Amino acid sequence: MTFDRISLWRRGADTPVCRLDTPVETLRESTKSVVLRHFREVLGKVFVHQISWTPEKRRHESRRSKRECLRNSTLLALFLAVVAPLAAQTGFPFQDESLRYSINWPSGLSLGDASFSARHTATGWNFDSSLTAGVPGFSIADKYQSVVSADLCSVSLDRTISHGNKKTQEKTTFDQQKGSAHRVTVVPKDGGQSDFDIAACAHDALSFFYFTRREMGQGRMPPAQKIYLGSAYSARVEYTGAMTIPVADKPTVTDHVVAYLKGPKSDFNFEIFFARDAARTPLLIRVPLSMGTFSMELVR
Repeated sequence: MTFDRISLWRRGADTPVCRLDTPVETLRESTKSVVLRHFREVLGKVFVHQISWTPEKRRHESRRSKRECLRNSTLLALFLAVVAPLAAQTGFPFQDESLRYSINWPSGLSLGDASFSARHTATGWNFDSSLTAGVPGFSIADKYQSVVSADLCSVSLDRTISHGNKKTQEKTTFDQQKGSAHRVTVVPKDGGQSDFDIAACAHDALSFFYFTRREMGQGRMPPAQKIYLGSAYSARVEYTGAMTIPVADKPTVTDHVVAYLKGPKSDFNFEIFFARDAARTPLLIRVPLSMGTFSMELVR
């Protein structure tokens, strides 16, 4: 096994503050900016000015490097807290599953329920999601069904929307080989149809959600890209670090991610708190709206 040596440098110093060898398999070059940003935020830009990677050091060197870092236990603990959530885990990040969430008002009162399910098929995966919520005089009942290939590229997306008296049903079919997609509105009748170009391995919004979990399970974040939910949205997800939240009344360390979406008529962001399990199970989703921040909490 080969190791990457990580060195933390103080501004103006001739020798690193700390050195630690870590297996190449569990730490990627893409994590460098994340590690550097978190060290700077906590310890200050002057204390940690630079992080350097040196590839393929021999294994026996790691013991000496770890002893050097142990002289500063706080620094080592901080390093592990930052890097651990990005370490790749073995195995597929999620199996067949069914997750149920409570949708809550900012006050904490329940507004409705949401669910996500994944089912493995002979050719890939079927993802389903539903949302039921409402207030007196107005109800919401949305359903999404996404069929994807084994590598999570979208094959089709069925979307059924019911907001009060307004109902819409549409289907988008993706031809990944030709780089195009076809969208047709089924309800209301004569709702129209359209064709548009897509990038390689395009994702609908639901498949992108699971794609993000798979990427995090392998120690990386998905690249910014176009995703599809009726219209095309520019999607970007940013890992901000570890964050402790109450789960079943117990403090739980999670991986905090902020998702940014921009469409033809919308531009918003929301937070997702992922468990540090192989599945990267979403524990909590917070959506800021004009009336306050609404939340979706996993029901155990």
